[in-house]
Amino acid sequence: MFRLDGRVAIVTGGASGIGAATARVLARAGADVAIADYAPDGHDAASVRDDIEALGRRALIVATDVRDTAQVDALIAQAVATLGRVDIVIANAAIARLVPAPDLDDAAWGDLLNVDLTGVWRTFRAAIPHLLAQGSGRLLATASTIGTVEAWPAHVHYSAAKGGIAGLVRSLAAELGPGGITVNAIAPGIIETPQTLDAVNSLGADGIAQTAARIPVRRSGRPDDIAHAYLYLASDEAAFVTGQVLVVDGGRTLLPG
Repeated sequence: MFRLDGRVAIVTGGASGIGAATARVLARAGADVAIADYAPDGHDAASVRDDIEALGRRALIVATDVRDTAQVDALIAQAVATLGRVDIVIANAAIARLVPAPDLDDAAWGDLLNVDLTGVWRTFRAAIPHLLAQGSGRLLATASTIGTVEAWPAHVHYSAAKGGIAGLVRSLAAELGPGGITVNAIAPGIIETPQTLDAVNSLGADGIAQTAARIPVRRSGRPDDIAHAYLYLASDEAAFVTGQVLVVDGGRTLLPG
């Protein structure tokens, strides 16, 4: 079950955190993987590529800023040219910035949404013609419990972007389903990644530890927890699942406070 032999996946934000874990998990299931890497973040995409190739799968690193339409289009085109096709697209690249609402000017608002929401749309848009041409495919995005089922003060723009992903996947699922394409998102809770470990813009290590103590499963999430959920949604076994936002949070949002 949950095999991806012969499939090609594209993962944005694939050099670290959830993206890197997902790229590795998909490769273990048999997929070749194109990793979209934004070098200014300083993460090691080469190690992800090496791990994939050690599994006997093909891997490709493509420098990509999801704010740039030409670069996103080139990502999809290069993956198709080098790996032969595209079957699974995981739009995972995102940023988080702490900005109190009174200080949230147009520039800060626009820059975050350009990555976290419009970047998802650019990635999907570039892939849709290829998926429609072959009559099948998976479009998947990383949303968040923030903006879909809970709030985050001083992160209004992040909440709006992640909430917007939910609307995006629902409408695309209805439109693209007749073409053999399913569209879903995962809404992670507190996952220990380089982004959540940022104590300035996110929780930091202490905040993660304090939150983990209150999660029903008594730990914070790991990138592999999300990666394995993506594996399910990418697989044939999830062919009847579309237009959904799957919350993966260890039960944290079940409890008040």
